[in-house]
Amino acid sequence: MVRMALCAVMGCLVLTMAAPLMAADPAKSADGWVDLLAGGDLGKHWKTEGNWSLSPEGVATLTPRPGEKGWTRWKSYLWAKGTYTDFEIEFDYQVQKGGNSGFYFRVGDVNDPVAKGIEVQIYDSGKKPEGAKLTDHDSGGIIPSIPPTKSNAKPAGEWNHFHITSKGDKLTVELNGVVVNEVDLSQDKLKTRPKTGAIGFQDHGLPLSLRNIRIRTPN
Repeated sequence: MVRMALCAVMGCLVLTMAAPLMAADPAKSADGWVDLLAGGDLGKHWKTEGNWSLSPEGVATLTPRPGEKGWTRWKSYLWAKGTYTDFEIEFDYQVQKGGNSGFYFRVGDVNDPVAKGIEVQIYDSGKKPEGAKLTDHDSGGIIPSIPPTKSNAKPAGEWNHFHITSKGDKLTVELNGVVVNEVDLSQDKLKTRPKTGAIGFQDHGLPLSLRNIRIRTPN
């Protein structure tokens, strides 16, 4: 009986010690980054009614269905589960000729992200000649109203890399390793936008591919 009791106690200890390991998020690295495309299941971290798919290689692709066009189909956007305030996110994107999308954050209402959120523009800007005037609709621009300080997007069909940091009211946007925007979110048209909210990618009715999406938040 004593031996059986000891075994029972030891078994409980093993389960207790193993519980934190079993609860750990396998998508989260030691330095706090969470892989939002881990596990081969797009539905783990995202929700959408759009025609998004995840390949075995970890590439999330938007393939618009016949008749899908424009950007007002909010539920077709690729929305991350949960909300974010301060965060750091990295991802690669690829657009085709004429491609148009955007990374949204601080979205207070996913049914009205343009008016109640902030967008970092994703666009086929690599075709622009050197010295051409930039607008907030060029890659790295902030919508509303803030163009990137320089054009650093690669041509359509090539992969681009964004590193975006939102901390307090400071937003820093790096495109392909170069800072293209540093913005005070408490100024001008941005000051009325929410301080926290959803993040996601726009379905503009145009092909888009994303990979290596990872995010981390302050501890």
